[in-house]
Amino acid sequence: MPTHDAASTTRLRFPTSRWLLAGFVVGAIIAVYVQFTIIPLDTKIFGLFDNQVDLRVYREGALHLANGQPLYESPMLRNGLLYTYTPFSAIVFQPFAWLDVPRAEVLWTALIFAALFYVIVASFRSLGYRVDWRLLIVSASLVCASTLLEPVRTTIWYGQINVFLMAIVLWDLLRPDGSRLKGIGVGIAAGIKLTPGFFVLYLAITRRWRAIVVAAVTIAVTILIGFLATPKQSWKYWSDRVINSERVGPTDAPSNQSIKGALATTFGTTDPNQVLWAALVIIAIALGMSAAYVAHRHQQELLALCLTGMTATAVSPFSWGHHWVWFVPLLVYLVHLPIAAYRAGRTGLLAVTLVLPAALYASAFIWRNHLPGGAMGFKPFYGTGMFMTPFPDWLRWFSAEPYLWIFGVTAVATLIIWGPNEWRRLRTSTPGSRIGRSAPADPAAVGPRR
Repeated sequence: MPTHDAASTTRLRFPTSRWLLAGFVVGAIIAVYVQFTIIPLDTKIFGLFDNQVDLRVYREGALHLANGQPLYESPMLRNGLLYTYTPFSAIVFQPFAWLDVPRAEVLWTALIFAALFYVIVASFRSLGYRVDWRLLIVSASLVCASTLLEPVRTTIWYGQINVFLMAIVLWDLLRPDGSRLKGIGVGIAAGIKLTPGFFVLYLAITRRWRAIVVAAVTIAVTILIGFLATPKQSWKYWSDRVINSERVGPTDAPSNQSIKGALATTFGTTDPNQVLWAALVIIAIALGMSAAYVAHRHQQELLALCLTGMTATAVSPFSWGHHWVWFVPLLVYLVHLPIAAYRAGRTGLLAVTLVLPAALYASAFIWRNHLPGGAMGFKPFYGTGMFMTPFPDWLRWFSAEPYLWIFGVTAVATLIIWGPNEWRRLRTSTPGSRIGRSAPADPAAVGPRR
């Protein structure tokens, strides 16, 4: 079964069935075909590689910093887009300012695919699999398949950064707990964009105090570097811009897949009731982090990190679809479950687990909304994702905010499966006793046998 220390496990090979491997490869080919036909590559603006607007903002921010221009007072581009990341991030983006726009876009896109491949391989490795040619084939196939997930497709299309931040966090927190610099990746990611700082809460509830100190020191160092590079802009960001979510986008935008966005959509307002929002945020944090804690206690570290990432995205004031890239390692986990059930001889469980990756895929698929007459100033217009597609009214309760439902169902399922064991342990433990990790409740639902 997988543990936090990957080196301590007897690693298992991915199933050697030629038909299974062929199925992954064929699935990848189909995914590429669908990707290139659902919205043709040569479609102006909406082609997969024909936007990159966020990368251009990052690059302009780096240029502004290098030229001593303000980062936060004026739009980066003529379409009014503002720079919303930390001053430290503008330092990180400097290499892309040295390249012209076409070369920067090619390099950034190639790095996105490399990061996706790393995330998938690292996720499988954390589940106890040996990194061999079989796993590499499966991982490359899942990279292709993952591009049909709206968060991933939109990440590539916009030239977004969230895949890189996720890769840094996974690299950091999937390492053994004994690693002295564990927490540094969380600190670096949070120093670029604030959202990964939420993982400090996860480290706190799992009592990894040294990692919290490392993360906090790293964040402080990134802030200091920003102040040394641009004192005035750093003061403006940390004293004002950091709390101004309206700079990101309108709260009631369909693509705002957060709790606040759901409230705005439900009540038809750009300013949802703050008390109600705060109450739902507290409930979501309690639900998501309880599930993450239980998953951690039962040696499901990858699931725990996915739950933490989804919780952070759900409670953020504004979460674009591409913020939900945590569906990629979650997809790996769900692909792993039927393999584990098959190896454990749980045929009944196998039938259930086979449905799970398909359900995630369908919920986060790049459902297309093609409006030839145009919309939002674009003609033609292509919307992707359930929330941008006119699904039947009877399904709007789900299709308007599918990502929140994925988060909620994953958290509740985790608590149902492993929560009772944890509750019994808490009831029978004596005060002051040493808290250790629980044994997995169901080997077939956890991982392959040794």
